[in-house]
Formats: sequence, C-alpha cells, structure tokens
Amino acid sequence: MNTTSLEAAAQEPEPDAAPGRVVLLTTSHRVAPGLLSWPAWQALRAADRVLCADGAHPQLPYLREAGISVEEASPTAPELVDACAGGHTVVVVATGEGEPALTDGLAGLAGSGRVRMPELELLPASYDLPGARLLDLVQVMDRIRAECPWSSRQTHQGLAKYGIEEAYELVEAIEAGDRDELREELGDVLLQVVFHSRIAEEDAEAPFSIDDVAGGIVAKLIHRHPHVFGDETAETPEDVKEHWLRTKAEEKRRASVTDGVPLGQPGLALAAKLASRVRTAGLEVPLPRGEGIGYDLLALAARAEAEGVDPEAALRAAARAYRDAVRTAEGVDG
Repeated sequence: MNTTSLEAAAQEPEPDAAPGRVVLLTTSHRVAPGLLSWPAWQALRAADRVLCADGAHPQLPYLREAGISVEEASPTAPELVDACAGGHTVVVVATGEGEPALTDGLAGLAGSGRVRMPELELLPASYDLPGARLLDLVQVMDRIRAECPWSSRQTHQGLAKYGIEEAYELVEAIEAGDRDELREELGDVLLQVVFHSRIAEEDAEAPFSIDDVAGGIVAKLIHRHPHVFGDETAETPEDVKEHWLRTKAEEKRRASVTDGVPLGQPGLALAAKLASRVRTAGLEVPLPRGEGIGYDLLALAARAEAEGVDPEAALRAAARAYRDAVRTAEGVDG
C-alpha cells in the first residue's frame, strides 16, 4: 500500500476520540518464522491494521497463513498517528533493521507536545535463546568459505598452526587477567572450531558438520556427568574427576592410564599430566632415576602436580617476572 492509500485509510480524529495504540512488533531472525509469543499473536489478531514495510519479511507468509491481513506499507510518524485515530490499534511488523526513522519520528511528535499521541508499545514477538549468535557465526563462516579466495582454499592441515597459536593466546589473556582480551581470544578459538567443522563438511569420505561436533560433545558431557543428569552422586571435585577418568577409560577401552595423553604437548605439562593420571589411578610408580636436568624437571613437575600447582603456569609466571626484570634493567617502560 502506498502513502496515498494509507492516508485515505486513516480516519479523521474526532475531538474527543481515543488516540488509539501503536504496537511495534520485533522478531529475531534466529528463530524460525511463525514461532511467535502468545502476546504477539494476541496483538496481531486484535489489531485493526497490521503494517510491514518489507514485502519479503520472513514472517509475512506465516502471518497470512494464520489469517492475519498484512498491508505492505511504510508510514511516516504523522500518518501512523492518524491511522490510530478513533481508538484504532495498528501493529507495525518491524523489519530486520528495526524502524529507526519511524520511532525517531514518533519520539519527535511526542516531544513536541502538539499532537495527541496514541499509546506506544514495543512488543518482542520472539527472543534469542542463549547461544543464538552462534547461528550467525555459522552463517558467516559458510559465506566466507564460499566466497573468500583465501578461506576457500584452507585445509585442516594448513590451519593446524593457528589452533595452537590461538590456544596459547587464550591462555596468555587468562593469565594476564585482561577481560577484553579474554573475550576476543575466546572468539578466535571458537572460530577455529567453526572453520574446521565447515571444512569437514566437504570431505568426500567422512563428512561432519558443526552440529555433529556440538551433538558429540553434548552427549559426552551428559554421559560423563551422571551426578548432574543421572542418579549418581559426587560430593567433591575429586569425586567428579575420578568418575570422569573412569568413564573415559571405559569409553575408549584404554589398557593404560597413559593412553590418550598427547606426547607432543610442552614437556612440563606432559610430565604433570602423567603424574596426575598415576596419582588419580592410585598407582605407586616411582619416578625414574637418571642424571640430568630432564629428570630434575620431571621430579619438579610431579611435585607441583601433587601440590595442586600447574607447572607450566608457574614457569610462565616466573618467566614474565624475569622478562620484566630484564626490561627494567634495560630502562624500557612497560
């Protein structure tokens, strides 16, 4: 409907007529069209007119299927106020960008004091659930993979080094206590997961998607937390860890507590992980006796693990202190 027909449809206000009501209906593109809240459906069915500026709005086919008559119109603020004259209710189905020009216009009219304004209501018709923005990330990654000359040629092998780099940068942000940096680095790590999952979809022999990745970890978490999702109990963090390791061993049918420990990780972390597996399993395995710094470091890592200290983190903290001392000696600020 054009502006002329909209003006013709609006009724001239009577001196004592009720000013009516404007409902701005907002929806989330991350929620399937048609899944609206009950108050939204009530407002739509009770409205005298329903307007939408976007003829391709994803909600329109579902509203019309439900018997809601929707006019394709983009009214100005004065036109909308006139359309509400006589106590009428007009619902405006907001576009994806919202309706900034309309809302600014209504605010200007209300602030002028010269217009008897209708009741104004903002009604969210659908809400984003926690994690909904992950859908945006998946969609953006799909487009980048298809259209970016660099991203479209990447492989798991080519991206592997970035996974390591981003993980280290995340640890550094955590240890530095920088909240803004932490949020950014978490995003970079998440990107690696989504990127690899997108590449995996194209594998000819064993494809999988981000949904398969998420579904797998959800099933694993539920299975390994029977004290949360099942009938078992866990009174202490140690109880949880013991059950976790036992369940992992049963799942993977490991012959040794050392199975599954990646030998390519940094040496101190590797030594601490092995010591943790041995201690948690209740095994009495003396440290090997040998000459050299390697055996000394092994003993220190095992001692740190037994005392609840992460030897890698402890060494990094000491190294940062050493770096600061060097910079001070050099007269370098910061």
